[in-house]
Amino acid sequence: MLTRSLELFAPHHQELRNRLIKVFIAIITCTAIAYGLSEHIARLFLAPLFQASPLIHKLVYTNLPEAFLSYIKLALLVGLVASFPVILYQIWMFIAPGLKDSEKKLAVVVVFWATILFAAGAAFAFLAVMPKMLHYFMSYAGPNLEPLPKFGDYLTFVARTLLAFGLSFEIPFLMVMSGKAGFIKADYFRKKRLSFYAAIVILAFLLTAGDFMATAMLAIPLFGLYEAGIFLTAMFGAGTK
Repeated sequence: MLTRSLELFAPHHQELRNRLIKVFIAIITCTAIAYGLSEHIARLFLAPLFQASPLIHKLVYTNLPEAFLSYIKLALLVGLVASFPVILYQIWMFIAPGLKDSEKKLAVVVVFWATILFAAGAAFAFLAVMPKMLHYFMSYAGPNLEPLPKFGDYLTFVARTLLAFGLSFEIPFLMVMSGKAGFIKADYFRKKRLSFYAAIVILAFLLTAGDFMATAMLAIPLFGLYEAGIFLTAMFGAGTK
């Protein structure tokens, strides 16, 4: 019985292996390109910090491999983000043979909107949230308190913020998909609004590593996205109870 099951799964195993290889190649390729552009990307990430305070015109690193490892992590992060559509597409191609034509069309929509929402969340974080956060943090600097941000720590802060907002902006997408699949109705989201709001605050707190200002700046737009998710779930989902 086990041998028979393995034989039946073998073609799917080979297909999964091929898809994973393509995902790995996409990540490696994007990461290699990002590493070649890492200095330009780093300057882009550093610009909001330099604009937030005239006291800072350079960063420091306190151990020899820190700068090198920071560039590697930065390149890997950008590589993962850049290959995100490829990853979603390979997942779709793996499950597509088992889908109906209408479901295949829906999968294309899923990949498109998931990518758009992630990019929108990261862009919102970088263009709207980070400048305000950095300006606030730099306001503590003064004659007796000199800011000396470390290069690696700052890039980690930027990466964590962009990922947190990018992933969090997937909330309405997940709500619509759950409604489309018939798992949860729009009425449920309405009735449990306060509970979900509390969960959003906790999620924002965890994603921003306990930074209260970042928590507020992430939670507030997520409230709006949650309400948008309710509206879209009622419009495109399986209806209401």
